[in-house]
Amino acid sequence: MPRCLGEAGKACRQAPLRDEWAYLFLDGVSLRVRRPSGRKRLQMLVAYGIRQDGSRQLLAFLRSQGESQAAWEGLLNDLYGRGLRGNNLLLIVTDGCPGLAAALETVYPRVPHQRCWVHKMRNILERVRKRDYEQVKAQAQAIYRAEGRKAAQAAFRVFRSHWRATYPAMVKRLERDLPELLSFFSFPRPLWRKLRTTNAIERCFVEVRR
Repeated sequence: MPRCLGEAGKACRQAPLRDEWAYLFLDGVSLRVRRPSGRKRLQMLVAYGIRQDGSRQLLAFLRSQGESQAAWEGLLNDLYGRGLRGNNLLLIVTDGCPGLAAALETVYPRVPHQRCWVHKMRNILERVRKRDYEQVKAQAQAIYRAEGRKAAQAAFRVFRSHWRATYPAMVKRLERDLPELLSFFSFPRPLWRKLRTTNAIERCFVEVRR
């Protein structure tokens, strides 16, 4: 089970939460901290909330051995027990971790899920040959930069027809994940860029690292 990091983590975990959050961003961050024996890498699970009026807050950060389903359930059950029941949640945005996806089905099964496109692009491109890199990148970006869900689905079909023979496993994974990668299209257009990635949580990582 994950543990809070110090007194700041304890205070963060114990603070009650109103069930007023519209968007919940969840991600794991790896930190390097100094110890008498030298630098050590720690894994943190982070929850960040945004209200309808745009105000935001770091809701929880917990030390963990990894991003297993049990670890994420520990964080999510903590949020739920403190008052975040999810009645007003419109979308949960995650890094695409399988353990987190499974935990969401247990704690917040009725809330729509958006997978982060930054993480997905990294996964798509990590095994692409150098000669194909720029073309694969451009065609994948065309999916989430489309003018709407139908156009995004059409862009994916172009991507699939072009790369299915060369990178069958990668294309199959993208097709499997596509519904949760396109959830942001259900929201007002001005929000698309903010809701299609976990970038909103990056700024609070500075606070977590401190």
